[in-house]
Amino acid sequence: MSTYKELKGINVQSLDSDPTALEGDVWYNATTSKLKMYSAVGAWASGGNLNSARTTTGAGTQTAALAAGGYTSTQVASVESYDGSSWTEIADVNTARDRAIGIGATNTATLHAGGHPAPGVRAIVESWDGSSWTEVGDFNTGRYWHGGSGTQTAGLVFAGTPPYVAITESWDGSSWTEVGDLNDGRYSVGGAGSQTSALATGGASAPVVGNTELFDGSSWTEVNNLNTARYGADAAGDTNTSVLAFGGTPPPKDETEEWDGTNWAEVADLSTSRVELAGAGNKNTALAIGGAAWPTVYNNVEEWSQSATVETIAFD
Repeated sequence: MSTYKELKGINVQSLDSDPTALEGDVWYNATTSKLKMYSAVGAWASGGNLNSARTTTGAGTQTAALAAGGYTSTQVASVESYDGSSWTEIADVNTARDRAIGIGATNTATLHAGGHPAPGVRAIVESWDGSSWTEVGDFNTGRYWHGGSGTQTAGLVFAGTPPYVAITESWDGSSWTEVGDLNDGRYSVGGAGSQTSALATGGASAPVVGNTELFDGSSWTEVNNLNTARYGADAAGDTNTSVLAFGGTPPPKDETEEWDGTNWAEVADLSTSRVELAGAGNKNTALAIGGAAWPTVYNNVEEWSQSATVETIAFD
């Protein structure tokens, strides 16, 4: 079992007052003579269902999300927008495909990038301005089942197939530039964070893996693995130090894990086990959208909410 110093890099500190803490921090308040811990509790609850059951891509926030493209019994172009309670069908993407990636901070400014099936389609990128989709600069390396992070004008894509891609590309709003490769080429990863603070986790190469890597804007560093190796999961998070990963396979999974910048911790499970679902939001307020447990395809949407509190640790 790891010690607190091994996990946090410091011993438990004695302080005169409660600090601005991060999840998992423990300290002794010398003024009140109390040992305290900053902990967070989260749970999934049902959200408004998609109009169309499918695997899909996600972008935006918990109350302003976008689900674009995907697969039902064939690749689809349909797009739906979420307002926090219900989904509305809006303009289709120009090219129907699945296993693409959604990148964007809101449901009015996103990218729908890469995807399957045909060669050439894998490199296509479309930009959404809140009313229509426009094709913009293609990837340098076409791919599907890849990861992504960032915004409509400052995005990042990494990993993918065929066969096991390690290449990472950065988007400046008009073109893609190759930057540092992943250490482990793989496909069907979970991705989260920003263009310069990204996380790639899980996926498949020859085996299914739980590998996690962090990107600092130029290179990737391997860090602690997921507790449950998987591919086909998704993730939500604003930076690479605060991420929620959920779903995946094999077999279809309901496991949810939280990343605090150092370690993964298992938290409350999804209500529906599934793969190739879409994620949106951040670690505190996330969405899990659609997905499948083949041959069943889901329109289920679940909302994750987490609150943090300072707790006093009792000894009696």
